[in-house]
Amino acid sequence: MVKATLSPGETIKFPSCDELKGWILQDAVKEMQQYVTEIRNSWASTGCSILLDGWIDLNSRNLINILVYCPRGTIYLRSSDISSFNDNVDAMLLFFEEVLEDIGVETVVQIVAYSTSACMMEAGKKLIEKHKTVFWAVDAYHCMELMLQKFTKIDPIHEVLEKAKTLTQFIYSHATVLKLLRDACPDELVKSSKIRFIVPFLTLENIVSQKECLIRMFQSSDWHSSILASTDEGKRMSDMVEDQSFWTEALMAVKATIPLVEVLKLLDCTNKPQVGFIYDTLDQAKETIKKEFKHKRSHYARFWKAIDDIWDEYLHSHLHAAGYFLNPTLFYSSNFYTDVEVSCGLCCCVVRMIEDRHIQHLITQQIDEYRVGRGTFHLGSFKDKLSNTSPALWWSQYGGQCPELQRLAVRILSQTCNGASHYRLKRSLVETLLTEGMNPIEKQRLQDLVFVHCNLQLQAFDPDGSNDDTDNVVDPMDEWIVGKGPNLVSENTELTWMDLELGSRNGKGKYCVEGPIIHVKKEEEDNC
Repeated sequence: MVKATLSPGETIKFPSCDELKGWILQDAVKEMQQYVTEIRNSWASTGCSILLDGWIDLNSRNLINILVYCPRGTIYLRSSDISSFNDNVDAMLLFFEEVLEDIGVETVVQIVAYSTSACMMEAGKKLIEKHKTVFWAVDAYHCMELMLQKFTKIDPIHEVLEKAKTLTQFIYSHATVLKLLRDACPDELVKSSKIRFIVPFLTLENIVSQKECLIRMFQSSDWHSSILASTDEGKRMSDMVEDQSFWTEALMAVKATIPLVEVLKLLDCTNKPQVGFIYDTLDQAKETIKKEFKHKRSHYARFWKAIDDIWDEYLHSHLHAAGYFLNPTLFYSSNFYTDVEVSCGLCCCVVRMIEDRHIQHLITQQIDEYRVGRGTFHLGSFKDKLSNTSPALWWSQYGGQCPELQRLAVRILSQTCNGASHYRLKRSLVETLLTEGMNPIEKQRLQDLVFVHCNLQLQAFDPDGSNDDTDNVVDPMDEWIVGKGPNLVSENTELTWMDLELGSRNGKGKYCVEGPIIHVKKEEEDNC
């Protein structure tokens, strides 16, 4: 390929392995250090959020990456093996203190944890008791997952999800049935998503939307003439699809879960600061659930309780309440309201983040200026000024008459609700780096490589996923496609999955398979 691009007589010299590991790597490190320094310099004005990225590797080690978020960009700082003190609160606290010292406690607004383990939560509690200006939060993405997990324990959501899964497994396990589905329905049943946890809920929503197609398929003469229609499994699937109670339960599950799924998708598709929006966004999700159940408290109350339980125990931070109040897009809207939680959150942020009593008093007075919309606040309260400007930038442009409140608002509204999982960092190099027994020279070289590699990933991160195909392809080994039980396919017939064009249907939401051809039973083909 390289030769094809060269003119006759031209040659090209590739760098040697030593050069790649030597001056080329060092140049990349210097360039990345310069980029990281530029990001760090912005922390003085916007503050930053420490994002903890933890996981357990194949060797059962508890590993953690330290990332730092600010509006200018997210950077990778370091990695550690915390296996030896994963259950030791005091040791975990000491580790967090070292991280704070490395970053500079005066620039840190919050720490966003990836776990709700007792040890981590207790260490976080002790940390913010000692460092009053720092807040502790749990990844909003993870908290939404916990809420949806609670939903699945509410009857009949778990049961209807299991029924829907058996239906998709049955259809995708038999080429004959899948062909019938393709003839009856325009789209795939199993929905794809980069957020694996929401696939069941998206798929159930899709099944409900294709109710008529599925009923028509199981009532067709082609289905009744197939050998599968006379099997116990086939009869169960047909009866389930024609059972109105299944559809009633499925619709109820969709009404409850999809509003939260939409919040998760919203958080996942942006890298902008969300502290000023999460409070209202979750309230809107609750109101949507209430509306879906026609305001019948007996129907929606248990779902509200599941949301509130996780919100109160893990997700809620005074930063969220203050961010809601200081977000001009919401504050100057007609449906803004304030309650005790919002007022207390704002007051707490002023007291904790501002140690000087005189400045606290000034900010209290300036909040009244903002409340009534005096001076430049009035100029910035018009709809066109609010809709086209981020909350933090709005304060930079229109909050100059109240400099103390302006600085506080910018620091609060510049923070994220997402944790490190949002960035989906590749971890294999980090796992190698944290392996013992490496000689010091190789370890330093690998440490440099990890520093460059992780920061390049963060630098190139695209929250919209426009350059990522993973949202468009269903994993053929997904549990909603491949069941655990025996399959009715064998090697005895001409009809194959390739006849269904599975290998070529790779557009958005389409099922794409690579691998061996799977054949269907001879008697099944004869009845097609």
